[in-house]
Amino acid sequence: MGQSNNATLESKEERLQKDLAYLKLTKFKKILFKTKKFFRGILPWLRNLLFAILNFFKKVGLGIAHECVNIVQTFIHGDWKTKVSYVIMGFGNLARGQWGRGVLFLALEVIFIIYMIFWGGNWLSQMGTLGTQGPEKIYDPIYDTYTTIYHDNSFKILLYSVLTLFFIVAVVYTWRVNIKQNQIAEAIIKSGKPLRSTKGDLHSLIDDQFHKTLLALPTIGILIFTVLPIIFMILIAFTNYSGKNNGYSNNLFTWVGWDNFNTLLNWNSGNKAYSAAFGEILAWTLIWAFFATFSNYFLGMLVAIMINKKGIKLKKVWRTILVLTIAIPQFISLLYVSKMFADNGIINGWIVRCGGEAIGWFSSDPNLARTMVIVINIWIGIPYLMLIATGILMNIPEDLYESAKIDGANVWQQYTKITLPYMLFITGPYLLTSFIGNMNNFNVIFLLTGGAPVNTAASSAAGNAGYTDLLVTWLFKITTGTDALYYMASVIGILVFVVVAFISIIVYNFMPSNKNEEDYQ
Repeated sequence: MGQSNNATLESKEERLQKDLAYLKLTKFKKILFKTKKFFRGILPWLRNLLFAILNFFKKVGLGIAHECVNIVQTFIHGDWKTKVSYVIMGFGNLARGQWGRGVLFLALEVIFIIYMIFWGGNWLSQMGTLGTQGPEKIYDPIYDTYTTIYHDNSFKILLYSVLTLFFIVAVVYTWRVNIKQNQIAEAIIKSGKPLRSTKGDLHSLIDDQFHKTLLALPTIGILIFTVLPIIFMILIAFTNYSGKNNGYSNNLFTWVGWDNFNTLLNWNSGNKAYSAAFGEILAWTLIWAFFATFSNYFLGMLVAIMINKKGIKLKKVWRTILVLTIAIPQFISLLYVSKMFADNGIINGWIVRCGGEAIGWFSSDPNLARTMVIVINIWIGIPYLMLIATGILMNIPEDLYESAKIDGANVWQQYTKITLPYMLFITGPYLLTSFIGNMNNFNVIFLLTGGAPVNTAASSAAGNAGYTDLLVTWLFKITTGTDALYYMASVIGILVFVVVAFISIIVYNFMPSNKNEEDYQ
């Protein structure tokens, strides 16, 4: 105990000496110290993340192994009713009088067997090729014309194959639940207690198990309408699915492996246009997301501080004027602004009348177009942040500011030591989601510029990418038209997810709201 206390005292003294050394640094050196500390902390954090991922897979593997052992042990030590349930789902429940559970288990097994015999097996057998016989034209001598005969459908084969795999996983999970139910039922009977009847099961679903009843439908909806489309989109990235190879009316599409990723990412491949376009658009997407997020954040906070300042009159009027930009749909306001700054728009008309030359705000200079997009986004985004910041600023205790004034803190020090840390703590998750949302901000870019001006260096890539195009708008261009490259759009979608996930994981773990929650209790 004495040694541990001494070690604790030594660690406290070391921390105190480090804190005193930090306070003696100049402002510039403090910034350098914090920057070095941040980057030094990334590598250990990434190492811990890797170990956490490995531990997760280790736990999953151990969990699967434990389940397999439990299944074998249950079969060895279970009675004959339990053993039959391994083949006929629900038999044990039916034999023990639990008719509701038994009928449900048995019905699912019967439906599964029928589905696999008549449909599922056929879809899975074609998944490796995605179809072998495409549409063909056959001459009809009676009508003296060619008619198209359709055969395999690659799109349906892939979709129904994925659905079948989902169904198989669901049935395997249900089969495991069926075995578990038999194990539990045997234990209850051995203890001398009665088994729950069908009536008791129904009562439980609206009583102590009501949460499962409520969550069942949303969970199924998420699996069908969210998880399934994501997996289907990922699989599309490994095919040549496009407007020319749509899998049915034109040509069948097939598996191409990693070729699409190689086309988009490999500078040594024959077509470097995609690599160049992706690199430049990704860089601009990150730059846009940074400025679009933090310019709105700090300027919106500044406007909220100014309006909430004591002595400011007509506060409701100023807030109402700013909120009007929210009330007007962006579809209207952004299109209106884009027409104002068009080459033949109102702004250029005024400039020409005053003796100047028309300016290509969105059509000539890439830097000007990007700057204009960021500035116009500030006009749109400030009101939202003003409303959010107003509510947060009103909850900061006035005692903190009064104490700071007594200690001689100026306005800037009060802002950096009280207002900003409190705002960052409360709005940290919002900042992260706003940054991710701006990376996928389709409306502002598409309605203002449509991606213009055209990027000649990337024009040979699909979609005619422009200098103001984000990855999401480029993805939209790629998927429109007769030559829509759905496979390339899928690859871009996957890479966007990887970038977003990487940024989200790192930023979230360094946010004050996640690290220093106890400081603001």
